[in-house]
Amino acid sequence: MIPSRLAALFAGAALLSACAAGPDYQVPAAGAAEAGPFVAATEGPFTAAQGPDDWWRLYDDPLLDDLVAQAFAANRDIAVAAANLAQVRAALGEARVGFLPVTTMTAGAARVRQPDPVTGAYGEDDSFQAGFEAAYEVDLFGRVRRSVEAARADAGAAQALLDSARVTVAAETARAYADLCAANLQIATARQTLDLQQESADLTGRQFELGRGAGLDVARAQTELEATRATLPPLEAQRDSALFRLAVLTGRPPAEAPIAAAACQVVPEVTEAIPVGDGAALLARRPDVRAAERRLAAATARIGVATASLYPRVTLGGSISSQAADASNLGDDYQFNVGPLISWSFPNILAARARISQAGAGAEAALASFEQVNLTALQETEVALTQYAKALDRRTALQRARDQGERAARLSRMRYEAGVDSFLGVLDAERTLAGLQAQLAQSQAQVADAQISLFKSLGGGWAQAER
Repeated sequence: MIPSRLAALFAGAALLSACAAGPDYQVPAAGAAEAGPFVAATEGPFTAAQGPDDWWRLYDDPLLDDLVAQAFAANRDIAVAAANLAQVRAALGEARVGFLPVTTMTAGAARVRQPDPVTGAYGEDDSFQAGFEAAYEVDLFGRVRRSVEAARADAGAAQALLDSARVTVAAETARAYADLCAANLQIATARQTLDLQQESADLTGRQFELGRGAGLDVARAQTELEATRATLPPLEAQRDSALFRLAVLTGRPPAEAPIAAAACQVVPEVTEAIPVGDGAALLARRPDVRAAERRLAAATARIGVATASLYPRVTLGGSISSQAADASNLGDDYQFNVGPLISWSFPNILAARARISQAGAGAEAALASFEQVNLTALQETEVALTQYAKALDRRTALQRARDQGERAARLSRMRYEAGVDSFLGVLDAERTLAGLQAQLAQSQAQVADAQISLFKSLGGGWAQAER
């Protein structure tokens, strides 16, 4: 009978929790300029279509696809973000417990020595006790509800940070792979130039031995040869560095770097127009924007938690207990109490208002941070768009210059072999060609880097990782 009364009281109390202190959160709306098309996408190889989540598959490179999959499965930064999410979700579960009654069961047995109330003589008796207590906070002013809202928003922010880690890992894995391929390409280009310069040095040496050349020509040819040879060690260091980065990104020590990627010389590139969407799609997609919005929601909910401390806390409680000299007699005689408990720290009202001011300032900071993250996301994307477009323009110009440089070097060598021109002209033409070839190989790497930066700024990769 008593437990049923307690249950009825708790059920009725839940119906009383109809309002919550503090402001109700509303997601800030993006401005027209923020949600519109990108300024830098009006010209260049871009489309307004929404980009795919698994953007790295646009490269049509199975090895890259496999590396990204390995990174999603084994990267330690992702593991840290996943553990942080689990921790915050556990805190959300703890906050939800506030909606439930707090129950306590007690039981005890003791041997008691006490005086007889009539004779005053001391004797020993057994004493057994059992009890059950329950208390439920009536959330009249929404303290518990706002606490759960804040915890839920914290969990959303942690989920967004996990998504952000996936975006970063996918982009940096692709970047390390592209850097590796680009370094190998630059090494191959430098070695081709080295072979040509070696032929020139051998030719001048033979002509000098035959009395047809000058020692100065031989020295100049050797100088160009060694200058090109000196470019190889830094490029080899870049290659090794990219390979070690790739190992760590895929959850391996550098000693276990993926050897299958080590020989890559084809820099990955998406040759068709890149789908970039618009500002509204970007802000809805980027995890850092969602994390900032969820932090703002949490900060707003905590204003309600602080505001609820201005009002009394109402707790409904009840208990039932029994005590007997024999355990078999427990329940024959019992006592109970049921009733509300009101607690109100009104003498500390100034402290409560100070906490409200703190929570309000935190919400203002979170709002400013959210707005700044939006602006930063748009800026990063605009910068990535223009850098990619200009990198393509530079590579096209260098390709034309390289083609002309090859023609000039070929003609200079023919004129020298025919005795029409000095070897200085050959060296100058070959030096120019070697520089153009090195710049073109470097430009290829810059195009790949700019393209990956663009995909990263668009915020793709996290949804694919969840499937």
